[in-house]
Amino acid sequence: MSRKRGLGRGLEALIPVGEESLGGQGAARRLPIADLRPNPRQPRRDLARSELEALAESIREHGVLQPLVVTPAPDGNGYLLIAGERRLEAARLIGLETVPVVVRVADERQSLVLALVENLQRDDLDPLESAEGYRQLVEDFGLSHEEVAQRVGKSRSTVSNTLRLLRLPASVRQALGAGRLSEGHARALLALPTAQSQSAAAQTVLKRGLSVRQTEDLVQRLTGQRRRPTTSRRRSPEETAVEEQLRQALGTKVTLRHGRKGGSVVIHFYSEEELEALLERLLGD
Repeated sequence: MSRKRGLGRGLEALIPVGEESLGGQGAARRLPIADLRPNPRQPRRDLARSELEALAESIREHGVLQPLVVTPAPDGNGYLLIAGERRLEAARLIGLETVPVVVRVADERQSLVLALVENLQRDDLDPLESAEGYRQLVEDFGLSHEEVAQRVGKSRSTVSNTLRLLRLPASVRQALGAGRLSEGHARALLALPTAQSQSAAAQTVLKRGLSVRQTEDLVQRLTGQRRRPTTSRRRSPEETAVEEQLRQALGTKVTLRHGRKGGSVVIHFYSEEELEALLERLLGD
């Protein structure tokens, strides 16, 4: 079961070519770097120095091969960057004075969507950066989870689950952002009822170096859920692969269980909203 990575509508479909584009067909032009301003709602928080330096060396040798996408700033002072933050910073790093750009007409909402789409296309945001970008679309611009999913090429359940990460206490979010906890760990911890229990469980996970599956077992014990009895039967690599495919497709924990005849697939959910999203995904229209 493979999922398409493509994000559907690209930059051309989301915003029209501006009158300032040369030739009227989105042709590139060069603008001074000093005239370009970062998007104030850029979801990416940090740019890895090593990645910037590698990109800078490529630009030094080959130039900026793909134009940046900008829009006239609302206050009339220069241009607001929509897509190409890493290219801009790398060009600035090696002292370029101008870069190729395509000027398009975009309002604030479109600029935020395109900044998020650009990052997802080039280099995945970490889970919290994605969650913050989704939150802005939902809270600041009134988009539903389904509308966000359509814009960024994700499933609704993925968007909803990613947004839930923002409910975690600060200490857990910090560990997630630093890469000490994975998104799978964080989602498992969300099943605990309080911030205090989530923080305490996270410390146990970090101290013991627990895997995601072990973290899920820990959460089950802490919430008083009965664990299924262990058997001597060892899971095959094929079973593990199928279970992981189902997890990726549905955006939540899925457990594959074999019995003497057949078996069962257990799909876990942690909120009514997540259940609704799962039903919609499984049943369709």
